[in-house]
Amino acid sequence: MEKRNNKYKIQLEEVELKDGSQTGKKLTIEIENHDDLFQIIETAKSKNIFPDTQQATEFALGLKLFTEVVLRNKENPLFEDLKPAIGAFMQKLKKV
Repeated sequence: MEKRNNKYKIQLEEVELKDGSQTGKKLTIEIENHDDLFQIIETAKSKNIFPDTQQATEFALGLKLFTEVVLRNKENPLFEDLKPAIGAFMQKLKKV
């Protein structure tokens, strides 16, 4: 049986830069992830480890995007030093 991933579309729109300018840049990407990202985000929000749910959402989404790329490229020497730390971090996070 073929293992399938969940598919998502992420849209990023630049609203305002720190100098007050607006460029209107937009980016849309489609990604795959083995986890249910909405469930991960809800779990992060419910743990109350950040001051607000916005930060929990940013954290969960950023972490899942990053770690999925690391998993797909686990043989890449760039991630060699990070893999043990990521594993330890993920175990600590799951205990929270």
